[in-house]
Amino acid sequence: MSGRCTIALIKPWPAAALLLCLSLLFAVCILPELADASPNVSMRTEPKRVLLLHSFGREFRPWSEYARSIKTELERQSPWPLDIQEHTLLTARFNGPGPEAPFVDYLGSLYHDALPDIVLSIGAPAARFVQKYRGKLFPDTPMVLSVVEQRLVNKSDLTDKDVVVAVRNDFLAVFENILKVLPDTKAVAVVVGASPLEKFWIDEVKRELKPLDGRLDLVWYSDLSFDEILKRASNLPPHTALFWGLMSVDAAGVVHEGDVALRTLHSVANAPIFSYQEPFFGGSTVGGPMHSVRETSAKTVSAAIRILGGEKPANITYEPIGFGSPKYDWRELRRWGIAESSLPPDSEILFREPPLWEGYRWQMLLIMAVILVQAGLISGLLHERHGRQLAEVESRQRLAELAHVNRYSAVGELTTSIAHELNQPLGSILTNTETAELMLKDSSPDLDEIRQILADIRRDDQRASEVIRRLRSVLKKAPFEVRSIELNDTVRDAIGLVRALADGRRIALTFVPASAGLHVKGDPVQLQQVILNLIINAMDAVSDADMKKREVSVSTLRAGSQAEIRVSDTGPGIAAADLASVFDPFFTTKPQGMGMGLAIARTIVEAHHGTIVATNQPSGGALFAIRLPIIR
Repeated sequence: MSGRCTIALIKPWPAAALLLCLSLLFAVCILPELADASPNVSMRTEPKRVLLLHSFGREFRPWSEYARSIKTELERQSPWPLDIQEHTLLTARFNGPGPEAPFVDYLGSLYHDALPDIVLSIGAPAARFVQKYRGKLFPDTPMVLSVVEQRLVNKSDLTDKDVVVAVRNDFLAVFENILKVLPDTKAVAVVVGASPLEKFWIDEVKRELKPLDGRLDLVWYSDLSFDEILKRASNLPPHTALFWGLMSVDAAGVVHEGDVALRTLHSVANAPIFSYQEPFFGGSTVGGPMHSVRETSAKTVSAAIRILGGEKPANITYEPIGFGSPKYDWRELRRWGIAESSLPPDSEILFREPPLWEGYRWQMLLIMAVILVQAGLISGLLHERHGRQLAEVESRQRLAELAHVNRYSAVGELTTSIAHELNQPLGSILTNTETAELMLKDSSPDLDEIRQILADIRRDDQRASEVIRRLRSVLKKAPFEVRSIELNDTVRDAIGLVRALADGRRIALTFVPASAGLHVKGDPVQLQQVILNLIINAMDAVSDADMKKREVSVSTLRAGSQAEIRVSDTGPGIAAADLASVFDPFFTTKPQGMGMGLAIARTIVEAHHGTIVATNQPSGGALFAIRLPIIR
């Protein structure tokens, strides 16, 4: 019995030993991985609690800009979810700060069961508060004391759980910058409030600026209400500048938001404003050396991330952050007439208005494209107009040449008439000369009769000269010349050239002028040519008619705003089929005609902005009517 029991107890031992070895192997290999993974899971799921404590308020510059930048960068760079809770130590904004116990009790009750993983203080008052009440509120919580001037750090209360991101104010550099960019400056009015913190800085500024004694007068506005500060700032003497320190509360006890107060001061001040805080830059201050929000925020965020990641705060140290490279507002430089050449060599000028090309590049490209297109079109139109003008000049020259040839042709038909017109006065001159010569041979010539003979000779000479003048005016080769003429006189001169021809052909040529003068603009030679062509054509048309019906009538009259010349005859008229073609080039019904007379006549009339038409009279014969615009 016992033997069987012994055997039964001994046989399972190999299997049990194997199971125990497998269990130990699982514990050694798997559990460390789970242990390593659990912090990562916790890191990803549990948010890090961050307490952000403001000194003066969430919207009080310059610290509000630092807090905003730190919070933004911390949320962007953190590998963990963050629960950022912000609180404000308002007591630092008043002349007589009230008791802090209620605020301490409030924070103690709020974080009694869940302490923050890190405390970030912004500004010196917040740093002093967390250091003072660390033991009661957050005895083991690491802290980052940021944006606190190195002189305000309470070094005796620092622990190994604190990281200080301090800044260093160099007021001498700020005021020397004012003297550099405005060498004629004689005084600087310092705008600063009346809180305990601001009073501390008044003493520090006075101490640091002792090297400028005798070179620069400092006017302090710390004991004035802000309304009085505005009055004085609007009426500062020449060669004065303003220095903006801080304005949390004025001497009258009125609390001010730093940005609002500065903008109000800027709107009334008659002198440039300088400051060493970057959050005030960009709209109100000229610029100069100043603290960089980006650099201070970057170091604060880096320290917070490292501490939340497990690094000991004692291992994280930073040197106080001084001023960055000088920055200047281009708008303020231009407003106060500060030359860029007077700025330090490493200066950066911001807010410069972009050149017109950069600001309106696409609009200017579009305008330039439109201008180029318009210029191309205008150039093309001008080229076309020039070509048209050349063509018109050439056309006028050809017209003048053709008209000249046509006038020669017309004068050729008038040769007999012209010869007759010249022979008559020349014959009379010869006869009168011979008579006078015979009378002079008499011993007692009749002088009165001789005087009458000489008058006849003079009259005949003038008659011959007039014929020659008319002939020369018709035959002369001259360019198209427009001038003011009296139409009745022009028609009368033309009729004078063909009067003898009409008499020789036994044709009754009559002229009925308008009762009033008809003044038109035109070339008298070319208009006479048109009238001659029409009269000669009319005389040709009646040459075969009965002797009693050989009549050619010329008349002028006024038709509204136009002067009209009518040339009619008593001939057979124009065939109805030919009325539409009589003015076409080379159309003629004469056996020896060239068909150019009427075509040239129409061209000349149209060049005078007139019209010419041909019709048949109801009583028989043709009627040609020319209309020309009257000069107003």
